[in-house]
Amino acid sequence: MRIAFIVGQFPMLSETFILNQITGVIEQGHEVDIYTEYWGDCSCVHPDVHKFQLLERTYLLPSIPNNLFWRLSKGIALFLTHFHQSPRLLLSTLNLRKHGLLSGGLWLLYSAIPLMNKPTYDIVHCQFATQGYRGMFFKALLRPQPKLIITFRGHDISCYVQKQGKHVYDDLFQAGDFFLVNCEFFRQRVIHLGADPARTQVHFSGLDCKKFPFQSRQAEPTIQITTIGRLVEKKGIEYAIRAVAQKIQQYPNLKYQIIGDGPLKEHLQCLIHDLGAEESIALLGWKNEQEIIEILNQSHLFIAPSVTAADGNQDAPINVLKEAMAMGLPVISTHHGGIPELVQDGVSGFLVPERDVDALASKLEQLIQNPQWWEEMGKAGRAYVEEHFDLEQLNQRLLQLYEQLVNDSSIQERPLVESAIRSTPP
Repeated sequence: MRIAFIVGQFPMLSETFILNQITGVIEQGHEVDIYTEYWGDCSCVHPDVHKFQLLERTYLLPSIPNNLFWRLSKGIALFLTHFHQSPRLLLSTLNLRKHGLLSGGLWLLYSAIPLMNKPTYDIVHCQFATQGYRGMFFKALLRPQPKLIITFRGHDISCYVQKQGKHVYDDLFQAGDFFLVNCEFFRQRVIHLGADPARTQVHFSGLDCKKFPFQSRQAEPTIQITTIGRLVEKKGIEYAIRAVAQKIQQYPNLKYQIIGDGPLKEHLQCLIHDLGAEESIALLGWKNEQEIIEILNQSHLFIAPSVTAADGNQDAPINVLKEAMAMGLPVISTHHGGIPELVQDGVSGFLVPERDVDALASKLEQLIQNPQWWEEMGKAGRAYVEEHFDLEQLNQRLLQLYEQLVNDSSIQERPLVESAIRSTPP
């Protein structure tokens, strides 16, 4: 099969869940191209980006100006510059009778540029619903062959819907052939918005457990606590800092390290200073996968204090929690989004209410006082991740879905609604 992945930004160190699907499909012998709205930081990438030569398979999607004058001006320039390379495709993007408003708004022209002189695809897979409109344009240009799959992952089904309104995906639900959601929590929300339940399925983001070896955790003179995540509101790191700071006076042998970066870095650094916790709590910045494994190896406890952000942004079962659990770390997280589908409260760790510093501190103290719990919690977490989030099994299921869609002649060609531009991000 030939598969087009459409992503918002590539490469991204924090989006290994997408990278894992791409490399899993390639390993099974299928052809993959990646289309991205923006280039990520190519100076610091996951080793698989080079191993699978993914940058050579990645194509930048031309940005589509909102301003109609600039859109027309840039569109004319694109048309004249590239016409000689693929005249039939570019002329077809302007076929008003066939494509209606999609042609008139030049949406198809912009999306056609990276598709020039490429064979068509069997599957177009949008890795966030916010890229769904690009998938609809690809399908319009390449019809009738490709089947369109959209994965909902987090911000696209939380804060984006809150901002754009509950009808933002109406056209996508008509045009898409299948919808994947990374937890049951978000599946119910997608169905509530209008997706066909029969075409909407939970597909967890997988983890290659072989890369994250299990290790029993034992008490040591210094107790190392770790958090990994972008320094943004929904990760709730402020509350974990306050909880750990509460316990430092009582347990001066605590060390808390936070891996990640983001817009709240300065705020969190000031908070650590104001709490007088600079000797015990450190912001480490981003680390690559091997560095993260080494840090988790030396850790005893893991905290993932996710919260619902003011803009409605929420998390699914987050990958860093899976990594920590796979390596045998007892975890503390929150009753938030899809996280209860990963962490079994009282079995592999503890769940507390969002933004509840005292509850976080209380569970942290319980774990500090009871290191004999750590090994059993770690084993339970590892077993749960292996059973439900094994990357190889999940990639096999994804390929089976692709094959079913490609070979299912009962799937009728779905209409591409002209008002698809409603789904276009501002």
